[in-house]
Amino acid sequence: MKVDVLDLNGKKLKQIELPYQFTEPYHPNLIKRAVAVIMSKLRQVYGHKEGAGMGYSAKISRRRRNYKGAYGHGYSRVPRKTMLRRGRQFHWVGAVAPGTVGGRRAHGPNFEKDFSQKINKKERKKAIRSLLGASFEQKKMIVFEDKLEALKKTKEVVITLENSSLKNELEKVTKTVRSGKGKMRGRKYKTKKGLLFVVSKTCDLSKSARSLLGADVVNVSSLNVSDIAKGSELRTSVWTEGAVKKVGALFK
Repeated sequence: MKVDVLDLNGKKLKQIELPYQFTEPYHPNLIKRAVAVIMSKLRQVYGHKEGAGMGYSAKISRRRRNYKGAYGHGYSRVPRKTMLRRGRQFHWVGAVAPGTVGGRRAHGPNFEKDFSQKINKKERKKAIRSLLGASFEQKKMIVFEDKLEALKKTKEVVITLENSSLKNELEKVTKTVRSGKGKMRGRKYKTKKGLLFVVSKTCDLSKSARSLLGADVVNVSSLNVSDIAKGSELRTSVWTEGAVKKVGALFK
């Protein structure tokens, strides 16, 4: 199984043989499981504040003839705070207990809970191989020569992509204003995901392509399932020749 390698002008330079990892059948259930594991590790823990709802003096005696006692008055055993008193007469309001206004939560979330999931190494690598095979079958990957990694300016990257009929991929990425209160919480804009650049090493392309709207640059050695697919759709990926050759030693 071979794939065309393009030069920086978008013309066919040669053909190379793809590693066997690109021949894996499509396994949607396994991919879904791998993505769920990655997202579970990104989940932020949360919990109620320690001591929340307990900042009241709500102790009442239940003994006979005690001062500030509720014995014989027909009150339930709910803890109460004093709002008004006249001698031994008290006006109480329930507090502290879960069923009262401003009281603690009965079984609130615990910040010590671990949401992370696990997946076997063979399953994780098989999920990546499955996405690699799907990218090739659906023509969602384009391979360039290694000179692409040496481009230092974003303008040069844009010209190269436009010469390779990837202009539509650049234009379809949009940046919109988020609706709701998220605008006040540091996430005013929503940006769709665009091209994925897969490189063989740390290079100048990591900085120059990063300025493209919605684009991501990832080293092939740290490639995972959530990089290749966002949601239920495959991303169009731009590979370098060196990255494709490195796949043969990875994800076995």
